[in-house]
Amino acid sequence: MKHPLPSLLSLALLTALAGCSSPQGEAPAATVAGTAETAASDPAARAPLAIDTSLVTTAPIQFRAADLSPDVAACTDLNRHTNASWLAANPIPADQSTWGSFEVLRQRSLEMQHAIARAAAEANAPRGSIEQKVGDFFAVGMDEAAIEAAGLDPIKPELARIDALDSSVAVAAYLREAYANGRGMLFGFWSSPDLKDSNFVIGFAGQGGLSLPERSYYLEDRPDFVTAREAMLTYASTLLTLAGADAESAAAQARDILAFETRLAGAMLDRVSLRDPAARYNPLSLAEADAITPNFSWGAFFDGIGVARPEMFSLGMPDFFREFDAMLAEVPAAQWQSWLRFRTLSSAAPFLPKAFEEANFELYSRMLRGQQEQQERWKRVMGALNGSMGEALGQLYVPVAFPPESKAKMERLVENLSEALRERLMNLEWMGEDTRAKAMEKWASFTPKIGYPDVWRSWEGLEIDRSSFIGNLQAAAAFNYRFNLDKIGKPVDLTEWGMSPQTVNAYYRASANEIVFPAAILQPPFFDPNADDALNYGGIGAVIGHEMLHGYDDQGSKFDAQGNFVNWWTDEDRERFNARTQRLVRQFNAYEALPGLNVNGALALGENIADLGGLTVAYDAMRRAQGEGFADPMVEGLTQSQRFFMNWATVWRRAFTEQSMRVQITTGPHAPGQFRAVGAPSNMPTFHAAFDCQPGDPMRRDGEARVAIW
Repeated sequence: MKHPLPSLLSLALLTALAGCSSPQGEAPAATVAGTAETAASDPAARAPLAIDTSLVTTAPIQFRAADLSPDVAACTDLNRHTNASWLAANPIPADQSTWGSFEVLRQRSLEMQHAIARAAAEANAPRGSIEQKVGDFFAVGMDEAAIEAAGLDPIKPELARIDALDSSVAVAAYLREAYANGRGMLFGFWSSPDLKDSNFVIGFAGQGGLSLPERSYYLEDRPDFVTAREAMLTYASTLLTLAGADAESAAAQARDILAFETRLAGAMLDRVSLRDPAARYNPLSLAEADAITPNFSWGAFFDGIGVARPEMFSLGMPDFFREFDAMLAEVPAAQWQSWLRFRTLSSAAPFLPKAFEEANFELYSRMLRGQQEQQERWKRVMGALNGSMGEALGQLYVPVAFPPESKAKMERLVENLSEALRERLMNLEWMGEDTRAKAMEKWASFTPKIGYPDVWRSWEGLEIDRSSFIGNLQAAAAFNYRFNLDKIGKPVDLTEWGMSPQTVNAYYRASANEIVFPAAILQPPFFDPNADDALNYGGIGAVIGHEMLHGYDDQGSKFDAQGNFVNWWTDEDRERFNARTQRLVRQFNAYEALPGLNVNGALALGENIADLGGLTVAYDAMRRAQGEGFADPMVEGLTQSQRFFMNWATVWRRAFTEQSMRVQITTGPHAPGQFRAVGAPSNMPTFHAAFDCQPGDPMRRDGEARVAIW
């Protein structure tokens, strides 16, 4: 994510990320409404569009022994040994802030999506079809002349409503209206399975409202945070001036906006605290919630968003909502207007005329992340299309990009990883039998999803045309949010996906105990049907293991086999587990990303547990698949074990701009790639043996310095 998602996109996608426990944040459940389209067993049952394959020019990264750097030994630094030559030859492009395996594969996927969207735009498809909606969305997004001519007209009605606010009562009413239309911006509100009853969907509310990446940007005086605050003042003033305010008024409003958000930030939990499900789950009745926010009626809120008043919902982070409520009473209406006006302009800025786009780029891409050039327009439009209609685009993507044989081979890999994990769990020396029995029950209930949904989400009722780009974004935001809200009070739909098939990623969802692998990640360096075992197990095998092990990381392990937030551990076993995980925290705290800036081992703990356990299980699974008596072939002069670990490092091949690295360390639950490449292998005797690492080598940890969890 290059900058905070604009609120014109689905709030469900935005807010659900605040309360997640998966590798990229537990994905919000995709909402299903209307008439579902069932996928046939053959994804090609839907006739693929005739696409221009010349638009797909990026080749995926593949491990090659020729890329190895002989001047850095694997036992010194596996990342530099495997990746330094490639990174030196492939600097970060000017329109990116990071570059490596994930980014290359994402660009390849995006090029394929671009070809599909262009074909849809030229197809003259029937009105109401997915092809028509995707094509019209793309076509109107590419019409820069029409966007320039429209100016602020698409959002003037919203700005007029904000200009009319004259009291806290009016502000509260406006917020209810904004949320009903998928444009809420002050706090998150979404639907998700009840943490104590994973079969039932409830409403969740959580902290929000910041324009900078994280609360510390407002509260700490680290030099880059101070610079970010100054840049935000400039950005807010620029947007307000472009919208018609005089320079003096715009500057004064910008100061009020920063003060407003600083007050919100002071009441927020930090990122490490938010990792704990208990910090996000606070089930209350409406009366109990109203006692926390006497100036903001939750009954009226549910009425306003068109959801039947529930017996209870989760009001997470109550201190944040107490502060929000106090601000309703204490902050002048004029300051609320300034903030709401700015947020409305900021969320729309990427889709408004060029001057607004450039101001948005200057803050969120250039200043915060070090990206030097704006991406080509088609990339920006495809980003908006994915945010608004991702699964619809995915339904067109699968027939042209995902061969059935890839799914079949992935299913075999998942089976092998699952069996290797079972053996690990059965033989853990530090775990008692009572806890082990529950761990095995959870293992037996894992549900894998591979490639694409069995049931496609319906887009019936979403009106997309070529009259207005922002109009389409607003329609999609309201449509998606309505879908999300309509799940409250109903049983969970286990067929839904939280990522589109064209997403280069994977996730674990604790509430369903499921592991999900979209089609787009099933390409080199992760997966190649024609590659040797070492590359596939060191790539997608380790990803499969990673997602499985999220079910047993420091937070996923708080959910049982049914996906409920309950304790299934004995106190003694939890203590032993915590002692091991804290050693992993200390290991990653010692990695220095930039001078004076180290990895936050507590923030990245869940991912690092999953990396260590997942890579260990993947190695076991590779050996299991190869069987006893396996004659290890030398490929490119390397053993299978060496190629396994080198492809793992290839997966995490990645460079960052300095600015992007600072944001990653501050906000990201993942350690930067260079540390993921070395962290897990350095703890594994199988790695030490593969490269004959000796005691004292940087990549060899022994005794108390070595961490083994799962």
